Amino acid sequence: MRRDAAQSRVKSVPAIGLRMYRSSKSVRLMLLAILLLTLLLTRSISAERVAPRKLYTSDEESGDVAVIDGVTGQVLRHIDVGKRPRGLKISRNQKFLYVALSGSPNSGPGVDESGLPAPDRKADGIGVIDLSQYKLSRVLPSGEDPEAFDLSPDDRTLYISNEDTGRLSLLDLHTGKIRSNVTVGREPEGVTVRPDGKVVYVACEGGNEVVAIDAKSLLVLSRMHTGLRPRSVIFAEKGSIAFVTDERGSAVTVINAIKHRVIETINIPSTSAISPARPMGFALSPDGTRVYVSNGRAGSVSVIDVASHKVVRTIADVGARPWGIGVSRDGKYIYTANGPSDDVSVINAASGRIEQRIRVGGRPWGLAVGD
Repeated sequence: MRRDAAQSRVKSVPAIGLRMYRSSKSVRLMLLAILLLTLLLTRSISAERVAPRKLYTSDEESGDVAVIDGVTGQVLRHIDVGKRPRGLKISRNQKFLYVALSGSPNSGPGVDESGLPAPDRKADGIGVIDLSQYKLSRVLPSGEDPEAFDLSPDDRTLYISNEDTGRLSLLDLHTGKIRSNVTVGREPEGVTVRPDGKVVYVACEGGNEVVAIDAKSLLVLSRMHTGLRPRSVIFAEKGSIAFVTDERGSAVTVINAIKHRVIETINIPSTSAISPARPMGFALSPDGTRVYVSNGRAGSVSVIDVASHKVVRTIADVGARPWGIGVSRDGKYIYTANGPSDDVSVINAASGRIEQRIRVGGRPWGLAVGD
């Protein structure tokens, strides 16, 4: 009996060990499953939050920049910056937001400027907002009446259009001083640096032309005739193609940006019974396949296929007179700043549906999308 009991106990040891092994294996598998589930959930949450953390809009009338939570749509604060803030640009390291400030009186096309008040040249400048504190840290010189500008790829130079003087000013961000000026043409507005940093395009709305400037020598390389009142320029196809919005021409001019030659004109249709399309601002999808155009008084956004140069969709009723326009990093959302309706529209890029209209509390003009 004792031998049988001992043998039984001996035989049961491997069985117990097997059960313990199986049990520990099950625990390991369960822990692994929990870990995988956690990673999947984290990835899912991260994917949902690819939407920009911040949106920024300038208000030409109130003199401030609104900061909007890109996830919740809540207006977080208004930053006082100065007179007539318009163009906006975020530094590539996301530390600073630059804003064009102007002391010239606000007037639309065709207004008799002799009856306007004298410009306040002391108010002209480029405001620098410290994004770690959301405060205006300083105002840099800009030349007269800055409206639009662009950053060099190395973040060292701002190229600024001076509408009143017909010049392009180069601001050295290291020294905080204007390094040089270039005469470009009548009423320069949109400024964009080619992705390689070698050429700067300036849209001169008064002369209906885009001027190509060599970024190193500052010589004029070409003057390209466009439609009426060119406003903005954007590069695509790694800088080989440029698109130009022609506000009064209801069109977009396509330019070979290597040879600096106009190759095509895209007519922009309108969905509005009140106004034809008035192409104003541009945004490029992250994958480079689509160009989004804000159409001003027509209240719409046009979608242009980069490869075919065709308008593939018009998104109607996005807001009143959309001007500033941007796109989220994942390309899922388009944003427009709509001044007269005092809001920023959040548009689903795939469906064209307006998912949200964020009331800003003013007349939003420019728009910049934070990382």
